[in-house]
Amino acid sequence: MDARVSARIQNVFDEPGCEHNQQKGEREKKKGCARQLSPGAAAGGCAFDGAMIALQPIVDVAHLVHGPIPCAGHSWDNRNSASSGAKLYRTGFTTDIGELDVIYGGEKRLFRAIREIIEKYDPPAVFVYQTCVTALIGDDIEAVCERASERFGKPVIPVNVPGFVGPKNLGNKLGAEALLDYVVGREEPELTTPCDINLIGDYNVCGEQWQIKPLLEALGIRVLASFSGDARYRDIASSHRARAAMLLCSKSMINVARKMEERWGIPFFEGSFYGISDTSKSLRDLARLLVARGAPADLVPRTEALIGVEEARAHARLAAWRGRLSGRKALLITGGVKSWSVVSALQEAGLEVVGTSVKKSTPEDKERIREIMGEDAHMIENMKPREMHAMLSEARADIMLSGGRTQFVALKAKMPWLDINQERHYAYAGYEGIVSLVREIDKTINNPVWAAVRMAAPWDDPEEMAGEGE
Repeated sequence: MDARVSARIQNVFDEPGCEHNQQKGEREKKKGCARQLSPGAAAGGCAFDGAMIALQPIVDVAHLVHGPIPCAGHSWDNRNSASSGAKLYRTGFTTDIGELDVIYGGEKRLFRAIREIIEKYDPPAVFVYQTCVTALIGDDIEAVCERASERFGKPVIPVNVPGFVGPKNLGNKLGAEALLDYVVGREEPELTTPCDINLIGDYNVCGEQWQIKPLLEALGIRVLASFSGDARYRDIASSHRARAAMLLCSKSMINVARKMEERWGIPFFEGSFYGISDTSKSLRDLARLLVARGAPADLVPRTEALIGVEEARAHARLAAWRGRLSGRKALLITGGVKSWSVVSALQEAGLEVVGTSVKKSTPEDKERIREIMGEDAHMIENMKPREMHAMLSEARADIMLSGGRTQFVALKAKMPWLDINQERHYAYAGYEGIVSLVREIDKTINNPVWAAVRMAAPWDDPEEMAGEGE
């Protein structure tokens, strides 16, 4: 493994912003929190995939994968991240190296690819991603990027995170390290305000950021940069001038929030925009933090006034579904911040959460689950498909909310299923989002198709068969 990559991995493993990490001894810290990869583990995402997830939502830059074309296919459009303008991030770029490149090296091919992208698309920057094959043959993408940047007068950012270095979550953090090393602080914003903030760990899935921005704008709070949903290169490059930051997913980008606080004095807190109470709490925390940093003192009462109006409106809209969903039981198979933030949203809708998975959750996430659900909270470390099927078929849950990989378990059990992960097509953040989530749950649970699929087939109904015999 490249010594530079090894050094970055050890730096990421020693994370002062993680309370769990600080309880370890020096030897345990160096091992990190990630388990060793086993055969088939990359099906859940390798480090390269994680880096692409973290950075690809930067919508106006070119994302160039230096490796064989299957890597580009694995990484393209792997998050349903929306853009309010630029679409270059939706174009897949790859050097598509072959056997001869493996023998002779792919650095010249990479340089030519960078030149072609700049000449054809003129992006503000090019991000170059290392893959397993090119790392193993020794291609030095950092040297190539430095030379290309000097030659073409454009930032060319090396993301040296080959897949074999670890799992997807490690790739998230290493990809974010590239922003800290090569992007943040390289430019100055055209103007600043006392209410500038950064959103860290937001990917604007299905346009969720656009459900939050109107609330912030109503308070005079400006999102200077988002890491990295609907982001622009120059916004991130000038994000070091923000007055405060909100961390939306500690599992993926706590290193960005913590290092920006160390280097530029930008305080941060972790919050969530899922559910009414969590959205209100996050707005309150933002207002208090900004006032402490010099924003007008009336920001706090104006925030309370906005929260009062929005909460009343959301509760009034949810009333139509409470009676239909009250007492219904939901099984939540997800991870990270959604393992606790979505629980709060479901409870506000009147549903009972019978279990939530914590496979990808931090100790802090688990503690929040206990606060919301009580000490008897059913936290699922690793539920097997057979156990999911039994739980659903025995009616211990009325609906399962999960990602696409487990949907077939619910369908096999003939039980309702709703996509809660990044492949979905509806935004569930903020006050508007909770209404959308409850509406989709109601439509799913009360869909008449479930009564139809649970009916016995004619050839399985003894009375039906007897009638045909007569």
